[in-house]
Amino acid sequence: MTTLAAADVTARGGLLPVRFILNTFYSGPQAWFFLADDNGYFREEGLEVTFTEGSSLARAVTTMTSGDYDVGYGDLNELVRMQAEGRADTPVAVMAIHNRPPYTIAVDAGGRIKSAADLPGARLVSHPQDAAWLLFPEFCRATGIDPESVEITISEDPHKVMVPQMLAGEWDGIFGFVNTVAAQAIEAGVDPAVSLHHLAWHSEAPAFYGGAMMVTRAFREAHPEAVAGLCRAVNRGLADTVADIDGAIEAVARRNPGIDRAANRARLIGTLALEMGDAAATLGLGDVEDARLREIARLIAQAKGYAHQPAPEEVFDRSFLVPAAERARMPAATPGA
Repeated sequence: MTTLAAADVTARGGLLPVRFILNTFYSGPQAWFFLADDNGYFREEGLEVTFTEGSSLARAVTTMTSGDYDVGYGDLNELVRMQAEGRADTPVAVMAIHNRPPYTIAVDAGGRIKSAADLPGARLVSHPQDAAWLLFPEFCRATGIDPESVEITISEDPHKVMVPQMLAGEWDGIFGFVNTVAAQAIEAGVDPAVSLHHLAWHSEAPAFYGGAMMVTRAFREAHPEAVAGLCRAVNRGLADTVADIDGAIEAVARRNPGIDRAANRARLIGTLALEMGDAAATLGLGDVEDARLREIARLIAQAKGYAHQPAPEEVFDRSFLVPAAERARMPAATPGA
């Protein structure tokens, strides 16, 4: 495959370097990026991608404003929030990865909390900058509860520590991603299917999206064909991930040999099924619905008191996506599940 981006950098004697900030440490639900790299798809597009581990899906968006990165895997809702706040340095999303939000408040399946209406009086715990916690005011607005009726503690402990503590009664619920909490519960020796119940955004506040690939506006302006190449390469990586779950986990393990393969395999399968496997994914991953972006902007602006409600084109540029017929799709039953 020869592209304009490849031709341009070949003329200069090399590949175009691309600095990519991830959402977290290397983990199963990033495998498509690594397969795109390991299978040579980035190089075919004339790109040399260097990955850096991040600290959260939401924080990755802010980190991109530092000028140290060209591309990131960040929270699309946080991008909308930053635009609504009026920041001029925000990146722009070019490819949605999650069709549904991964966010949750995980609670004890045997406890009193069964729905959002049961949250008043609850004691919840969150990581700093956890995307679910940052969107809690919007969750409250969507579900009609008072955010001041809930006590929230911030902790740096991993979820595999938080889950047993929550089940022991220290807290009533944990902010996080459905499949991240479940995978770390497995690492803690807890069966999440039996022990945990989720107040999930995808059912309580379904307008929200989740992770998306983003680029800085400077990179988009300087290297538009490289942005299109990134989308093509990641789309191929997604298709490879769906086709070979175990191969995808090995791509993650090549970057972090110490990962718990079973937990990350479960996390990847869960992400493909929950965040990426709904009806929208049958049309191909990558695009968004403008009506949902407008609803996200409305909820965020009202919850945060912002005057501006960003238009879809302020946060998402679909012009770099591969044609709809070529987009990766989720099967009815994820292979290897």
